[in-house]
Amino acid sequence: MLAATAAAVPFAVLVTVLLARFRRDAPTPAQAWRRSLAEVAMVAGTVPWTWMILTPLDAPRRVDLVPLHDLAHLPDGSSAGEVAVQVVGNLLVFAALGCFAPVRWPALAGVGRLFLLGAAASATVETLQYALRLGRFSTVDDVLLNATGAALAGLLSRPWWAHRRVAPVAAPATPPR
Repeated sequence: MLAATAAAVPFAVLVTVLLARFRRDAPTPAQAWRRSLAEVAMVAGTVPWTWMILTPLDAPRRVDLVPLHDLAHLPDGSSAGEVAVQVVGNLLVFAALGCFAPVRWPALAGVGRLFLLGAAASATVETLQYALRLGRFSTVDDVLLNATGAALAGLLSRPWWAHRRVAPVAAPATPPR
């Protein structure tokens, strides 16, 4: 997956440049670049993970709808490295979405909104895993970790989307009549 992602970088750069250059919906060239970069980064950072998650396995499908049940039993029979890969991997699935969505769409600016966005995207993927009989383990814990990853990544990009406080401007005095 890493090699495929690295090979896609030049294509992503090209798409970003073309989008920014020909974009008509942005008020300034800087906004065109910002929006284009955010859109391409969201797609490039999310699609490989989603592709991997939706790849069928030769295993029975399973589901766990009890929150934190899977996480509590994850260390049973797993090495610390396997647990770390599972947890960190789930945190990264929608990190690009959480990082760049508020940069592109200001209405999504906010950790709570990003958590809900990550949860909605993750619930969709988990539902697809189960409905398409992909031999995957669909669990509410994955939704919680994916959503948390989106929210945490949003915090990393907060300087790009947080509203800066501007000192109030004094209203001009009206001349007396």
